[in-house]
Amino acid sequence: MRETDMLQAVLFDMDGTLVDTERLWWEAVAQVTGRPLTAADEPEVLGRPVEHTADWLAGRTGRPATDLAAALHREFADRVRTGIVPRPGALDLLDALAREGVPTALVTASPRAVADTVLQALGAHRFAVTVTADDTAHTKPAPDPYLAACHALGVDPAACVAVEDTQTGISSAEAAGCAVLAVPSLAPVEAAPGRTVLDTLAGVTPDRLRALLPYELRVMSWNLWYGGTKVRDHRAKQLKVITETGVDVVGLQETYGSAAEELAEALGWHHHRAGENLGIVSRFPITARLGDPDVGFYGAAGARIAVAGREIDIWTVHLDYRSYGPYVTDGDPTVHEGVRLAQMRDTLSRIDDCVPAVLVGDFNCPSHLDRPGVAWPVTKAAEESGFRDSYRQANPDPLRDPGHTWSPVHAEREDGSGGPEPQDRIDFVLHRGLGVLDSRTHVSGRPRLWPDVEDNDWPSDHAAVITTFSVARGSGGLLGSVS
Repeated sequence: MRETDMLQAVLFDMDGTLVDTERLWWEAVAQVTGRPLTAADEPEVLGRPVEHTADWLAGRTGRPATDLAAALHREFADRVRTGIVPRPGALDLLDALAREGVPTALVTASPRAVADTVLQALGAHRFAVTVTADDTAHTKPAPDPYLAACHALGVDPAACVAVEDTQTGISSAEAAGCAVLAVPSLAPVEAAPGRTVLDTLAGVTPDRLRALLPYELRVMSWNLWYGGTKVRDHRAKQLKVITETGVDVVGLQETYGSAAEELAEALGWHHHRAGENLGIVSRFPITARLGDPDVGFYGAAGARIAVAGREIDIWTVHLDYRSYGPYVTDGDPTVHEGVRLAQMRDTLSRIDDCVPAVLVGDFNCPSHLDRPGVAWPVTKAAEESGFRDSYRQANPDPLRDPGHTWSPVHAEREDGSGGPEPQDRIDFVLHRGLGVLDSRTHVSGRPRLWPDVEDNDWPSDHAAVITTFSVARGSGGLLGSVS
């Protein structure tokens, strides 16, 4: 797991966030409206550009929107010139970011004329980029302003923190993919996944903002194929794969006893061995071992790992290989799935539904998401229990991205009956309650076909599956998933 590269930039809203102008805007709208505003008016006033509020007032009063916009501009500008006040901690945070070389941008729904007036008070030199309502086709709550700021800075939105005070601005920043620090001014803001709410910027440091960025947790499912023993120097080759792919957790099948222990010892990682066939190795501490420690050759094993101040359950499963469905060439290919389905249901019954979970494994059956008209029951059972297929989330088109994991080394049917070995996706990284950034299959080198495999760089007869999840720190929740 890696923290998103670094804090590449901090993107600040202006009104109500850096300067106490939300109050001035509220007063200006009340003056033009000719009555005191109430909480019912907040959605049309706070965080909205002048034109939106003018259109809203036009609908209520019958006055021309252009006249109302001019009056709102005038009233607000007069108040800004005489009453602008930086919010507590704002200038200190800007200065601290400058000292550490973290670029900043001003991203506001106010027009350029108002932003320039505020910048005179704050110091225009504090910002590398300024994006106003005049600079994008759509302003907040659309993501355009934050995306424009990131593009101008040459940074990744996922490596940026946006500082906002209203739900409108927060929606814009979150839609752009930024982590959000909300410091409400007039209207309350609720905490949410990927969003932190504080009362003030006073005491906020660059390190505190860095702590809001998500981690990336990379999970691999890998059948080691007789522990890797069909290939020369298999353990060294397994270690090379793990280190070169940068994975953080590996759910193993066919460990043949000692693979999890030996790999973890060589990596300096933590491990859980279950029976003679299943294991989990983790860069992060294992806080609990789940399932039957003496599970047989087929079945499931789990480990709870501590990641970024939270816990995530990782389960690895190996289902029975006999009566492989794709070998059925006439009739229903799912007719023999009963044993595997029972094993999957037993696994699902053991998984805590109150903890984010990843379920990896060699299911020895295809997915119902890959073959229209074939309702493979094992993957459907997992889906019905709330698990999502991370590979299909990241690669939704099975024709363009089939994701075959079986088999990079078998060209002829393993059952000895002759004919080509069906190529299919039978290894999975499923999840419940996590966000998916990427998922792919992995095979190193160009493996020779069976039986000429001894010198292959790839020490398995399955491709591995690697999914990168986005994990927010502490109790802040998990970022949304690719859909």
